[in-house]
Amino acid sequence: MKTVVVIGGGITGLSTMFYLEKLKKDYNIDLNLILVEKEEYLGGKIHSVEEKDFIMESGADSIVARNEHVMPLVKDLNLEEEMVYNETGISYIYSDNTLHPIPSDTIFGIPMSARSLFSSTLVSTKGKIVALKDFITKNKEFTKDTSLSLFLESFLGKELVERQIAPVLSGVYSGKLNELTMASTLPYLLEYKNKYGSIIKGFEENKKQFQSAGNKKFVSFKGGLSTIINRLEEVLTETVVKKGAVTTAVSKQGDRYEISFANHDSIQADYVVLAAPHDIAETLLQSNELNEQFHTFKNSSLISIYLGFDILDEQLPADGTGFIVTENSDLHCDACTWTSRKWKHTSGKQKLLVRMFYKSTNPVYETIKNYSEEELVGVALYDIEKSLGIKGEPEVVEVTNWKDLMPKYHLEHNQALQTLQEKMMNLYPNIYLAGASYYGVGIGACIGNGKNIANEIIATLNEPSN
Repeated sequence: MKTVVVIGGGITGLSTMFYLEKLKKDYNIDLNLILVEKEEYLGGKIHSVEEKDFIMESGADSIVARNEHVMPLVKDLNLEEEMVYNETGISYIYSDNTLHPIPSDTIFGIPMSARSLFSSTLVSTKGKIVALKDFITKNKEFTKDTSLSLFLESFLGKELVERQIAPVLSGVYSGKLNELTMASTLPYLLEYKNKYGSIIKGFEENKKQFQSAGNKKFVSFKGGLSTIINRLEEVLTETVVKKGAVTTAVSKQGDRYEISFANHDSIQADYVVLAAPHDIAETLLQSNELNEQFHTFKNSSLISIYLGFDILDEQLPADGTGFIVTENSDLHCDACTWTSRKWKHTSGKQKLLVRMFYKSTNPVYETIKNYSEEELVGVALYDIEKSLGIKGEPEVVEVTNWKDLMPKYHLEHNQALQTLQEKMMNLYPNIYLAGASYYGVGIGACIGNGKNIANEIIATLNEPSN
């Protein structure tokens, strides 16, 4: 009987195991499945906290609903009745001490029509006219490996990109646009430009794809995102789950692998899935031949601060769901989600719950990264008063510091990943790298990654030689 060990009990590792169990039953394969997790709980960055009628998330607050891998898993887990969608509303950009609405008919701040472009209060008339060159300028040199900033500024102009698009995309991908490629973020931008002659026209022609679910683009669950983690743990009846098991090494032993643990135990495996951050995978493998590629992968940091107030969220601007901050602002934060407005299930009495984000791409991060929780809350309260005019002491606070744990898809990412995969096939056959460090940061991407790896392992097992 073959043994598969998955190291890492986050959404990628759990999804891998879920689909391995499913395929094991479908193909009637005798398979020993083991999942190991260093913490005493599963979920990785996904963790919901409930306190005083508030629900807060330590990591992501939602899942992109239109991702092709999300709904099939939700249905397989019988969680449809637990789903909740985001409330629709206006997102703002905080610039020049003012909240400016991001124009309707935009995706990531990119206009989907000339009308949307000219409705913006963030961009000057001159900047809007410059952006019209997108309709008449052809792409002669750019590829998917071009940086987002170079590509977008070449056709839409510097002002529109800096004031309206960059704040949104930098927030989504936790990096500066000159460090991010289209291939690792929005590969269809190049396709739209080449096919339609215009980025704006490309979005306009494909509007239905982005608006098919109205503005309800994100999904969570009534009890928070931990719901999907808890259900996955419940249904993994064919898997041995080892929590609190700190893996120290993965070494080759003939045609198999030995996985060693901090308590000096070890297990043998035929297949290993490293569903953990790249630096952990590097430490476990201890291979000098792979270090160059592993060192190419970069992470950024993020501090998340929830503040729950004993006041109603009706004090917020009408129809708003949050704001993003432009560079060189008088605020310290990069973004603020009005959580109780955007996600009704997070506040039992519709009290005000906001979430502030402080990212390492912001120069102020170097000043605040070593602050105490009390000092961080003081910074957040200043930002709330400055931006929204709200004063008062919060009744609930939840601070999460993700230090060097946010994957950053820079210009060399894809090439390093391709080279690493090729080397892994030769040096470590049947070991799979998985998770947000490599194949996409969204929960949907992690689910898809786990499913693909499960399919690959089962396909290998079904080969005649096995």
